[in-house]
Amino acid sequence: MQPLNVMNAPKTSTFQMRINPEIKAQVEQIYERSGLTLTDAINCFLQQSINVGGLPFVVTQNSQEALRNVAIAQLMTEIRKGRDSVKSESDWVSEEEMRARLVIDG
Repeated sequence: MQPLNVMNAPKTSTFQMRINPEIKAQVEQIYERSGLTLTDAINCFLQQSINVGGLPFVVTQNSQEALRNVAIAQLMTEIRKGRDSVKSESDWVSEEEMRARLVIDG
């Protein structure tokens, strides 16, 4: 099934919510600086939720720790992919060679 495109999909349903008027004014000003209306911003949020299959950001009491854990998990996945890509001894790159490759002349 092809993912929906919220921005181009026909809009035949409505959504209503209650929000503090001061908060609404603040976020409208924030989004306006990016050329978006509040409705545009909510549609972006909905599209990104569809794209990632959930909330488009981490929601926890300790988001910093959760983000760190996600980053570590991604790093470990990449390390495993690199290790698994080695088929023979000649595929290995020494630490010295890698450091030499990373030196930037400036």
